[in-house]
Amino acid sequence: MNTMKKLITLTVFALMAATLYSCTDLDESLNSGFNENFTPSNPGFGESVNVNLPTPNDGLSAAYSTLFNGSANHGSYFSVSEISTDEVVITQKGGDWFDGGIWLNMHRHDFRSTNPGLNGSWNDNYGGITQTNELLASGNLDANQTAQLRTLRAYYYWRLMDMFGRIKIITSPGQNSPQVDRPAVFEFVVNELQAALPDLNMTAGYSRITSGVANALLARVFLNGEVYTRPYPYSPGTGQTTWDGTSMWQHTINYADAVINSGMYELDPDFESLFGPANIQSPEHIFIVPFDEATGPNMNFGQMTFHYPSQLTYDFAEQPWNGYSSLEAFYNLYDANDARKDAFFVEGPQTDLNGNPILDVAFDEDDPDGAPINYTPAINELAPNGSRQAGVRMGKFSHKVGQLSNMDNDYTLLRYADVLLMKAEAVARENANWSHPTTLMLVNMVRARAGLGDVNQLTASTFEDERAKEMFQESIRRTDQIRFNSWGEAWWEKAAHSNDYKNIMP
Repeated sequence: MNTMKKLITLTVFALMAATLYSCTDLDESLNSGFNENFTPSNPGFGESVNVNLPTPNDGLSAAYSTLFNGSANHGSYFSVSEISTDEVVITQKGGDWFDGGIWLNMHRHDFRSTNPGLNGSWNDNYGGITQTNELLASGNLDANQTAQLRTLRAYYYWRLMDMFGRIKIITSPGQNSPQVDRPAVFEFVVNELQAALPDLNMTAGYSRITSGVANALLARVFLNGEVYTRPYPYSPGTGQTTWDGTSMWQHTINYADAVINSGMYELDPDFESLFGPANIQSPEHIFIVPFDEATGPNMNFGQMTFHYPSQLTYDFAEQPWNGYSSLEAFYNLYDANDARKDAFFVEGPQTDLNGNPILDVAFDEDDPDGAPINYTPAINELAPNGSRQAGVRMGKFSHKVGQLSNMDNDYTLLRYADVLLMKAEAVARENANWSHPTTLMLVNMVRARAGLGDVNQLTASTFEDERAKEMFQESIRRTDQIRFNSWGEAWWEKAAHSNDYKNIMP
């Protein structure tokens, strides 16, 4: 293409963009010069109306509402939990998303205490602890309310212990205390949960804590017990393998069985009812954050992951930010016939609501896809010029047509499939056999929902992959990788390291 033709082409794209972004009716067809047939990829699910349930008027909302901060938005707990792993990356796209290199450093495991995501994680979770402490000190609670708050506070402390290791244990308003070692925090969390259990009910109001929450959280805490009881610098294999005379793995099995045998939960057969915009009271939910576009803000996955013109794919109220995408190797863990591959990711050519291609008028001239948006698994580079449309996008918590920047989907903190996989892993570790019949049975239950056949043999590595594929985008991958000792391995644009101190954040 000579210079004049290139100039004409870019001018056409610019004029199309000006028309596109000046439209007030986003349902209007985009007239383009492209004649190819484009098939919409994940073109939006759920209702265009807001669907939710009110949370109980029980006086506990202040403590629960701090879960809205950082669980599913950019710049806090979710960002640190995901960008530091092999699941998700934010590339530097020229002048976009450099942000002083903070997310590039996070991806490379160059952890720095000045990262706002780390400060957000610390402050958001201690904010929740402050709220629980103030309510607990009020003296106006019955036994069940007290147990709910102690469990919720233990959950906040679990997050802090898991991420930072040494933290402060503060149990009353205005109190201060020195930081204590992680094994002491582990003991505190376990004791709090065990003490709260007898006063928790099997059922509770929407999004409130039940005995199932405490049991599932105890299973998770004990599954990582050997990690949490390691002395500084948290070298692998140096922690306790027993607690109260029972192996950590057996404790996990016992608490997972309490959830399983309660009869309160089951695998949801449909990913949309489990993760979609109207996923109210899925039978798989154990503990959720009840995000809502009006009353429960800060779930911003649509904004965080999609390219700017994808606003037209879903008729979003606001333009997305084009930040988060998944790594190619992680996406390729999924078999082609794995139903989760289509349900959890947005990949391929993208269109507006009428099936017309959407365009990036500032596309990289080296991009073989040109202007039409095509989310490709391959990403050219982490920095400084990552392709603006490269990388499949996060779609697990699917997006509805007409979505606001604050999504309606409930975000899962603990769910039944996670419990099944925790038990499967604990059985394998307890018996030193990754192909133990119970382990295979539980893994195959989860695989069956994804439309996959049974596996009859597993290793630690292949089990870790099975768990990774199911738990994508749920802020648990970092924890899992540290437990499986894969945290220091090399992955795309991140070198291998054996620095044990990097198992915790500064």
